[in-house]
Amino acid sequence: MNKSIDDILWITLCAGLVFLMQAGFMCLEAGVTRRKNNINVAMKNLADFGVSTLIFWLFGFALMFGASAGGWFGRSDFAPNLDFQDPFRDAFVVFQIMFCGTAATILAGAVAERMRFHSYLLIMVLIAGFSYPIFGHWAWAGLAQNEPVGWLARQGFVDFAGSTVVHSFGGWTSLAALLILGPRMGRFPKDGLPRRMQGADIPLATLGTFILWFGWFGFNGGSTFAANGQIPTIIANTLLAGSGGLVAALLLGWRIRKTAAVDLSLNGVLAGLVAVTAGANAYSSLAAVIVGAIGGMVMVGCDIVLERLRIDDAVSAIPVHLGAGIWGTLAVALFGIPERLNTGLSFWNQLGVQGLGIVACGIWTFCVTYVALSIVNRFSPLRASPPDEEIGLNVSEHGATTDLLDLFMVMDRQSKTGDLSLRVPVEPSLRSVRSPGATTA
Repeated sequence: MNKSIDDILWITLCAGLVFLMQAGFMCLEAGVTRRKNNINVAMKNLADFGVSTLIFWLFGFALMFGASAGGWFGRSDFAPNLDFQDPFRDAFVVFQIMFCGTAATILAGAVAERMRFHSYLLIMVLIAGFSYPIFGHWAWAGLAQNEPVGWLARQGFVDFAGSTVVHSFGGWTSLAALLILGPRMGRFPKDGLPRRMQGADIPLATLGTFILWFGWFGFNGGSTFAANGQIPTIIANTLLAGSGGLVAALLLGWRIRKTAAVDLSLNGVLAGLVAVTAGANAYSSLAAVIVGAIGGMVMVGCDIVLERLRIDDAVSAIPVHLGAGIWGTLAVALFGIPERLNTGLSFWNQLGVQGLGIVACGIWTFCVTYVALSIVNRFSPLRASPPDEEIGLNVSEHGATTDLLDLFMVMDRQSKTGDLSLRVPVEPSLRSVRSPGATTA
């Protein structure tokens, strides 16, 4: 590929920014889940990136960007050797690995607090090695050469940086998994209103949202695959859409819940960013704000619908990534400047193709994931046992405990046995520490 050193440096830098989003997802998901599961959430975010990287490098990149078999899947470039022969190709592979990692890690938050660790890793193999690259080929094959190859791209489908290819894909995968897993214990009591599970560290979740917002500049900006004059506009649209999503979700949530809801505010930012991603290079500034704001409102609406359907999404991954992703993909036809889209389609034809892409993604991703997980679940249950879920996946899956959990366990034994002589384990180095002012007998 004939690219300048500036182009190569830009896409490499943006790959680093997208990698930073993994830290953002980890902070967000660990912050909004309960403390007894936060180590498990962090481990899933770490492990899914490593597993998806290796699987996508081995198989996924070839299926997604290899020589096309009729626009349906690639059949060359398995385990590509990144050896200085084509620096831009090397950078492109790394950038696409980061995108695959983003699509895969969306699932971690949705299924948090109930899915077994090894089952989760099996899904990563399915995502990175099969379901994600196949749909990605339909929409993005030939992307780097600006020559649409996939059957969907040839119809004129536009998804600039992945509202559907990455985010809706992750949402559909999450929905299929949640329907098999079911809700967390106590989330939907048989008699009474749904219970909200209090997050362990909301400031940490807020930090995660900021990191994701920052990384999104590389997510969208790097999708130019060139250091050109589009970049400032794309980054500005990304910034404006995130802000629009935040404000819209905050105000709508305020009206519904009669309070400034923290979860809706954080997810409003992400929904706005997801929504603008499909057409960040084709919007005016005002359009970016509108697209982001509607994305935030769509997220709030989807969150309400999921609760009424008693589908337990621990971090609202489906409202953010699927709901806002669908809206953002349609918004390309509604708000995209035709000269920038450059598809040659009329408004109605463009809208129809965008809808076709949404439906194709939904049918493919949901069906493949649901069938595969149903089969696996028959032989190896995906969900942790009730006792393991009650004690928390930190302990049951990783043998990792905390001083707070130790305290609760001793208190529980004391209440059951009446033996008040039971003591909480204390670090040896702390046993000799006395409080200020303490005296010896």
